[in-house]
Amino acid sequence: MTTILVTGATGTLGRPLRSRLAEAGETVRAASRSPPDETDDASERRDAVEWVELDLADGTGLERAVGGVDVVVHAATAPQGDSEAVDVDGTERLLDAAESAGVDHVVYPSIVGIEAVPYSYYRHKLAAERAVEASEVPATILRATQFHQFVDQILGMAARVPVWPLPTTFRVQPVDAGEVADALVDCAIGEPRGRVPPVGGPEVRTLGELAVAYREARGLRRPIVRLPLPGAVASAFRAGEATCPDRAVGTVTWEEWLAAEYGGATESARPDAAPS
Repeated sequence: MTTILVTGATGTLGRPLRSRLAEAGETVRAASRSPPDETDDASERRDAVEWVELDLADGTGLERAVGGVDVVVHAATAPQGDSEAVDVDGTERLLDAAESAGVDHVVYPSIVGIEAVPYSYYRHKLAAERAVEASEVPATILRATQFHQFVDQILGMAARVPVWPLPTTFRVQPVDAGEVADALVDCAIGEPRGRVPPVGGPEVRTLGELAVAYREARGLRRPIVRLPLPGAVASAFRAGEATCPDRAVGTVTWEEWLAAEYGGATESARPDAAPS
């Protein structure tokens, strides 16, 4: 039996990761800045997961978290916070602690296209990848496209206003976080493999198409207006740099995810139905 530390265990990726690892019979140590008093997954046995407090930004709880661990799945990240402190400095701290503790394998989930999209968070993820590759601890790096859950958050913020201004021509390839978790479990219970092929969602879509389907699933009728964003980041997203169409291995479509999340069925929003 292997003891596996999951950082960021309360996050979008961490939640399905810890439950799937426990279901696979692994001993799971779940790390979070604020461990829950009770599990937030009804199917997850409380005794199957050991919770520890860990703050990667300042290193609090680091030695306790990695002690006696065989594998680390480093899912902690701070896309809306201080990503340099967490994703770069925190990753370097974690790798040093893992080496000192004799950890056998670090699995690092990353993002497709981070070398081509000059966004500060992506640059920090790229720096973290390089730290993982330079570490003495054997590692596996798995990139994925944006989660359905992330697109849902973006569109949920737009839905708060009467008119939705969106960069509708951005090309994205959303994937279900649970499917990425499945791929990471395979990595964690296997041997270190360096860089492995990425995991992309089943379809490359424009954000406008996704917004139309989201609006229908929520029963909303608010207009979607194209927001023409300038700059290199926007240009890279329009060009599809954050997609990997040759690795469309995810099976849960955006419409299927919306139906499961909000109830009811939605019809696919094809390009001719989306704003331009």
